[in-house]
Amino acid sequence: MSIAFTPGEPSGIGPDLAVMVAQQERAQNIVAYCDPNVLQKRAKKLGLSIRLTESTTTKQGELSVYPISAKADAVPGVLNADNSEYVLETLTAAGKHCLSGEADGLLTGPVHKGVINEAGVEFSGHTEFFAKLSNVSKTVMLLATDTLKVALATTHLPLSQVSSSITQDSLTQVIEIINHDFRYFGIKKPHILVCGLNPHAGEAGHLGDEEITTISPVIQKLNAKGCHLSGPVPADTAFTPDSLAGVDVVLAMYHDQGLPVLKTLGFKKSANITLGLPFFRTSVDHGTALDLAGTGDISLGSFHTALSYFNTLSDYAAQG
Repeated sequence: MSIAFTPGEPSGIGPDLAVMVAQQERAQNIVAYCDPNVLQKRAKKLGLSIRLTESTTTKQGELSVYPISAKADAVPGVLNADNSEYVLETLTAAGKHCLSGEADGLLTGPVHKGVINEAGVEFSGHTEFFAKLSNVSKTVMLLATDTLKVALATTHLPLSQVSSSITQDSLTQVIEIINHDFRYFGIKKPHILVCGLNPHAGEAGHLGDEEITTISPVIQKLNAKGCHLSGPVPADTAFTPDSLAGVDVVLAMYHDQGLPVLKTLGFKKSANITLGLPFFRTSVDHGTALDLAGTGDISLGSFHTALSYFNTLSDYAAQG
């Protein structure tokens, strides 16, 4: 299996991840889509040796690389907007190779959205970028640890826009994508626990009626079609052990309804997975950590979690 890896922001810890992972034994061939000079300089900064090759390798101390030239020198911890175009070039090349089948899947390192936007390029995140590249209208963000998976009905929206963004059509699309793509994890009919939007799931309409007008009708409709949905349940009790018994994934209505719980339980050991793309894409759960770039004082936990999901992908592919 060949996994495309984009280290992301060259001044952050993405290059550190690539260099440090190259030192370890691994079953999969990881191909870094980046500037080889960035990796060599970062390896020197970390006091590590690395051999870069354009051929397949899983040897310790070696890393396959698809070379793309940076536009400016990458100084650890110092953002440079001139490299924003370079970052997007790495994402584009890796995404296209996944679409063509030249890569079996994509693992992304952290990018810095702010500096890309400062460079004059509208960029809201990996998820939206790869959806556009793949000509896909709807994707779903899934955060996962080894014990908990949380999907989002909406992603990076102001709280004031969440309610109007959740319609029966949009919620149906989200659930259908989850139901379909959980085959990657060997689950043909996932049990999806659906959170309500309002406190106490609306308290029978007294604290909001979205559960009555939007969420419950979708659950009923999709269950009638053979899905396995429970809810809507109050979000404040959705993550208790009793509530999660037998559940494969929790569907939260908005970003900060579900992710604080997941990151509390599994920060540095969780992964971000995009459902709905024509290829498998997973990512680390952390940012660029500019202050730690070049120090070696970072955790590889999230990277290894993201990488581990390619094992289930291999199992799925083997089943045909």
